[in-house]
Amino acid sequence: MKLAIVTGVSRGLGEATAKLFMQEKIRVIGVSRSDHDLTNFAQENNVTYEHISADLSDVATVEQLTGQLEEILTERDVTKLYLVNNAALLGPIDQAMNYNVEDLATHVQVNTIAPMVLTNFLLNICHREDISLTAVTITSGAAERPVYGWSAYCSTKASINMYTKTVGLEQEEIDSGNKVIAFSPGVMDTNMQAEIRSSTEEQFIEVETFREYKETNQLRSPEEVGRVLMNILLNEKIENGQIYYVRDYV
Repeated sequence: MKLAIVTGVSRGLGEATAKLFMQEKIRVIGVSRSDHDLTNFAQENNVTYEHISADLSDVATVEQLTGQLEEILTERDVTKLYLVNNAALLGPIDQAMNYNVEDLATHVQVNTIAPMVLTNFLLNICHREDISLTAVTITSGAAERPVYGWSAYCSTKASINMYTKTVGLEQEEIDSGNKVIAFSPGVMDTNMQAEIRSSTEEQFIEVETFREYKETNQLRSPEEVGRVLMNILLNEKIENGQIYYVRDYV
């Protein structure tokens, strides 16, 4: 059977992607801190949805999550697995000299360590269980340019891009059949955008530009972006280690 694991499933692109998988009759395991019940949507599409409550900012919880996923994958007849590392934090938004250690550590754990751990773990178990894996981590254009007030976010997304390229290279060299990519969704109408717009200019010097995105309807919906991502995952010949951009498809 085909199975998709989607983190940050409670809203935005995560929720949209989970629903699109289910419309394709692919079973979904959603991972988020809050219990987001998509069971009714799954039933409407004659497919199964399960939710795992997990705080990806906690190292022990991520380790526990890998144990739960291992049990699922070894007990079920999974032939194709999708991983969508969507969960991420934007904040802290401020000049780097104002960050505190706890906020910075949490940010790096959620944005970099958790998706790396989940991808590494699933690559290992899929190799062992002869399951074909396609893993995507949501990245950002901020990975490729410095943004005032976003030193943490720019840095963690840049690290994800290099991780993707490196692990994709490894998988290609060993001819595993597994694919590891990243996807840059551009600006979307999500809670993260609302968080950006609530910043002060002292914290984030480009805040007025992002307010204009909302006022002039330049924000794509998570559903529109999700459809692009699904087309890549399901229909495209995926290139290992590639960073895919929504702008190339819309």
